[in-house]
Amino acid sequence: MTLKQTALYAEHVRLGARLVDFAGWAMPIQYASQLDEHHAVRQDAGMFDVAHMSAIDLHGAHARALLRRLLANDVAKLTKPGKAMYSCMLREDGGILDDLIVYALTDTEFRVVVNAATTDKDLAWIRGHAAEYGVEVRHRCDLGILAVQGPQARARVLPCLPDALRAPAQALSAFQAVQDREVFVARTGYTGEDGFELILPHAALVALWGCLLQAGVKPCGLGARDTLRLEAGMNLYGQDMDESTHPLESGLGWTIAWEPAERDFIGRRALEALRGRSARKLVGLVLNGRGILRAHMPVRFANGATGQVTSGGFSPTMKRSIALARVDAAADGDCEVEIRGQWVPARVVKPPFVRHNTVLV
Repeated sequence: MTLKQTALYAEHVRLGARLVDFAGWAMPIQYASQLDEHHAVRQDAGMFDVAHMSAIDLHGAHARALLRRLLANDVAKLTKPGKAMYSCMLREDGGILDDLIVYALTDTEFRVVVNAATTDKDLAWIRGHAAEYGVEVRHRCDLGILAVQGPQARARVLPCLPDALRAPAQALSAFQAVQDREVFVARTGYTGEDGFELILPHAALVALWGCLLQAGVKPCGLGARDTLRLEAGMNLYGQDMDESTHPLESGLGWTIAWEPAERDFIGRRALEALRGRSARKLVGLVLNGRGILRAHMPVRFANGATGQVTSGGFSPTMKRSIALARVDAAADGDCEVEIRGQWVPARVVKPPFVRHNTVLV
């Protein structure tokens, strides 16, 4: 199978990145050192090619109504152009089709950014419902996405932006965006650090990458992106949640807008039946002993409750092994995790583990 390539593929090859198959795309897992890339984002600035993800634009008088039906969170909260929110898109049974960010462009135009592995499924789902609302759905294959994250991200990005965007981008608050023609700048991210996610035409994406490289921003691969998002306590679709799980057992109850009660979003009835009665919950773990926590490792509690690690790994910031785990709702106190046939003690914590380069647990 021939892997798809982003507009930055030649740059990854030139810089000696180790490329892997990610959802059918040739993507950099790391360049020279995953640890160095991780620390660059926590302490300075790093950039990620995330152009394998997709921007989907919705246009039409009833685009807001469509999204109020499709998403568990309520886009009625997006009262001004540029505002953004995180949400899950659900099946009727509450299973998570995808997690995504939606931006209000105007009162009748919205942009949704979805995961690479779920793009085809998401497009089919959105288009299947959009026809009823008379909404145009456009997959923006002409655009790529670059994430620049870290405490110095804003200082490095602003000089590389078009003149018309520098002051508006400087003024952005978290979960807000600004656009000038086809260059879209959002103050969002997936690392637990400040920064931008930029959506722009492919040629402009390559030029921006070059400018940021000259400014000293470190190219980072998906390996560092994963350790950063795990430290930040952020779910990874396909590991910590998928169609077989619902938001209430995935640490995402906060993303459900229950009010107004008359908003009948897809999955609402199933979630209402589970509200306050979910059989499982998602928790954070910090390993007390030696070893590395990995997905699928069994977890047990003294009161008989059990569970399983969904995402795990070594935290470069904490220098400890950490994980997210889905466990029985009755689980209480600390636990043990089975690592290579040995039960190793672990402490249960509430994520995030690290935010803004500060350990929180």
